[in-house]
Order: sequence, then structure tokens, then C-alpha cells
Amino acid sequence: MDWQEQYHSKHGAIQEAYHVFIKSGLDLFKDQELNILEIGFGTGLNAFITLIEYEKRNLQINYTGVEAYPVSAEELDQLNYLEELESLSRKDDFNLMHASAWGQKIEITSSFHLTKQQKLFKEINDINTYDLIYFDAFGARVQPELWTVEIFQIMFNAMKSGGYLVTYAAKGSVRRAMLEVGFLVERLPGPPGKREMLRAKKQ
Repeated sequence: MDWQEQYHSKHGAIQEAYHVFIKSGLDLFKDQELNILEIGFGTGLNAFITLIEYEKRNLQINYTGVEAYPVSAEELDQLNYLEELESLSRKDDFNLMHASAWGQKIEITSSFHLTKQQKLFKEINDINTYDLIYFDAFGARVQPELWTVEIFQIMFNAMKSGGYLVTYAAKGSVRRAMLEVGFLVERLPGPPGKREMLRAKKQ
């Protein structure tokens, strides 16, 4: 895969991540313990911005990031998230996120715990576990098998009633797959460069 294609949006990965996962997802919650599942841990950007933002909402976070193909140290070295986010003071936290062992629950702060799982998305078997899912898989054009009824059934099963799934995707086929497994789906204004995005709720 072309890493440049996968991990960079020409409109800015950080701006897109804030719009899709924080504004349209995390901001739905406050003053509670929150279980988050990220589909596509990738460079750790979504986990890191959640770490930056969660305290403002008085949340306690249990964050699970699933990634079948972890990025290499060389790829991580190309990133400048700390500078762009003006968060150099959190360099140790960012490094700990990536240095921590896979398959173990790690305390990043006293109220932010991270578990990274290296496996395929279809191998997720959690039931009624997550309040919020960040669905950040590679696009349907690149990996259509990640945007199927089968995968969204796994997401639906893993989510608690009242939970939400947010994704940058807006394709009709993705929306139909979500509806088929029982999600309520709404179209929201997309991040810069994208007209729409999707948010799904489990009643």
C-alpha cells in the first residue's frame, strides 16, 4: 500500500480527524466513563487527539485501537503531529502510545487507558462493549471488504445500546450496509473537501 495515500488527506489529516471523530463523536459525551473502539489505529492520530481533548469533557477513557498492519517506526518518524497540534509537552504520552505492547492495557494517564490489538477487523468479537466507535478504515475504493454488512454487523454487536459510530465515509453502499444491520444513520456535513460524512446510532 502507498502509505502517503493512506495516511494523508490533502485537506489535512488533523483537521479531518477533529471534525469526524471529536466534533461528531466525542462531543456527544461528557461527565462519564467512555469505552472507545477505533477501527484502524494507524498512526495513532485519533487516539492522540482524544487524549488531548478528553479532559475538557470530564471523561474517563478506555480506548481500544485495532490495527492489522501496524505502521513502522520509520513511518512514524515522518509525522509532525506534536508540532501541528502544539502538544510537544505530550511527547512522552505519544511515544508511550506507540511503544506500548500490543494486547496489553496501558495507563497513559490515570484516566486514559489504551489497549492496542493487532488483528483483522473481522476478528473482533466484543459484545455490547463500546459507547463510541471511530471507524477509520482505509477507504472503500482501496479496501471494499472493510465496508460490508459483515463488518458493520460486528460493529453493531460490539456497541452498547445508545452508542454511536462515526466515519468520514458517505458512500450510499456504506450507508445501506449500516442500515441493514440495524443502525440508525444520519448524514452530517463532512470535513473540508468532503461534502458529507456518516454517523450511526444503535438504539
